Amino acid sequence: MIPIFKPYMPENIQEGLNEILYSGKLSYGKYGRAFEKKISEYIDHKNVLTVSTYNQAMLIVLSTLGLNPGDEVIASPVSCLASNQPFVIKGLKVVWADVNPKTGSLCIDDVRSKITTNTKAIFHNHYCGYLGDIEAMNALGKEYGITVIDDCIEAFGSELHGNKTGNLGTDITVFSFQTVRLPNTIDGGALVFNDKELFEKAKIIRDYGIDRTTFRDELNEINPKCDIKLEGYGALMSEINSFIGIHQMNDIHKLIEKQRINAQSWQKSIGEMKAISSLEITINTKPNNWVYGILSENKVATIKKFREQGFYATSVHINNNIYSIFDNKTNLIGVNEFMSHFVALPCGWWFNFNKE
Repeated sequence: MIPIFKPYMPENIQEGLNEILYSGKLSYGKYGRAFEKKISEYIDHKNVLTVSTYNQAMLIVLSTLGLNPGDEVIASPVSCLASNQPFVIKGLKVVWADVNPKTGSLCIDDVRSKITTNTKAIFHNHYCGYLGDIEAMNALGKEYGITVIDDCIEAFGSELHGNKTGNLGTDITVFSFQTVRLPNTIDGGALVFNDKELFEKAKIIRDYGIDRTTFRDELNEINPKCDIKLEGYGALMSEINSFIGIHQMNDIHKLIEKQRINAQSWQKSIGEMKAISSLEITINTKPNNWVYGILSENKVATIKKFREQGFYATSVHINNNIYSIFDNKTNLIGVNEFMSHFVALPCGWWFNFNKE
């Protein structure tokens, strides 16, 4: 059966990995900086930080913004659990907003209705690589003076007006490089900041709150004059993970292009089927086709049908507002409708649609 996900790993990298393993230089260094440069060049944005996990990327965002227990954040329950668990860790109040049942993306009008004086951030999740209405959401954030974060856990390489995620005018962007993402660094993620001061602050928070430019004195001893003023995480990406990421980025164009070719074939095939339609795509956007999304009148039957045909169809995630940990089991009509119809089909680089 063709899987819904498959980890990608470049060939012929063993020699380079062995060299790093026995070099004595395993923590963030030249390969870490080189990987950040690769991402920066790909998305065309300078303020890029790689991190060791997506979870820490999200926590760094919350710390950088100075969010405190009880502060409200608006988020989508139609997302990966990994996107929302960090809010619980920081003691934030999660306010769920509804989604457009045709796209799975946050409904701008419903987000507006959920804004209060306690709202500190809006986390705009782009479900399975399909972008929401980024321009409208960013405009809403500016109108109310609220930071907007593009949660691109599954949307690296997706585009708006030909520009890639991470360079779409949003205040902050978060990426995941976990095993089934592209790029895949086994585990990891990245952050992009439009504001240079927040970027520099996050860089320090990423490394235990340490400013490395003053942390050591002329004898390379820890400098007592270097004060630690910020909370921090041990979130630097290792040289091994960074090296893998560099080689992943060398192949990223062809991998995403392969997925888009498969998506074109799916679109033609789905158009000939009854009671099934392709997921609507937000105007002027181009998904990375991490999966191919469809809406079915009979979800269970559709999943079984495609699996019988050799394609591992699946819901991917479940709506997070069902979990008691978030203390907000609000009923959302759009979420219910979307989740009862959405099915993801394999669309990845690992198969040729027209040859299956």
